[in-house]
Amino acid sequence: MTRPDLDDARAAVADHARRLVADRLVAGTAGNLSVRVGDLVAVTPSGVAYDSMTAEDVVVVDLGGTPVVGTLEPTSELPLHLLCYTRHGASAVVHTHSAAAVALSLLRDDVPLVHYQTATFGGAVSVAEYAPYGTDELAANTSAALTDRTAAVMRHHGTIVLGGTLRAAYDGAAHLEWLCDVWLRASAVGTPRLLSTEQVADVVERLRGYGQR
Repeated sequence: MTRPDLDDARAAVADHARRLVADRLVAGTAGNLSVRVGDLVAVTPSGVAYDSMTAEDVVVVDLGGTPVVGTLEPTSELPLHLLCYTRHGASAVVHTHSAAAVALSLLRDDVPLVHYQTATFGGAVSVAEYAPYGTDELAANTSAALTDRTAAVMRHHGTIVLGGTLRAAYDGAAHLEWLCDVWLRASAVGTPRLLSTEQVADVVERLRGYGQR
């Protein structure tokens, strides 16, 4: 089974997987990403080095998790990805193990409002409670943290970001890591001044008309 749109999706997943390593959002085979194509999902495989990943390595599954293209096992976080598609309306999902976000998750229950960039996720980003990787408990905890948001930090684990495209989700993951890093740097030398929820809510509204039309 092969279709041009699936071939493009598998290539895009492999390209962005290689970027995850280059941009230091993951190390080794940590983290994962996926993109939806109709009722199918192209997703990174389990235990394959991202820096050398090819389109042929990428697995395609249906929304129930059954593999339909590819010979490798999909990521152990597949249940979480599928929940993001079926419950949160995502078109793409990026999950990182980025250092600043993990460090912040050990100290906070949310990502502080250090910059108006938090508005791109719908407001303050919550930290989901820890659960072992690949479990239904982790998927449930993370899904709860994603309520009315397009991103969450996973305690002792990493981040997850949803997007309308794989590029948008990837850029969101990079921005979320930057926000976490800004807070860590500022809090290391003093008490950071934060934006108010009203100020961020104002930017959320402004972003509705942002960009080219």
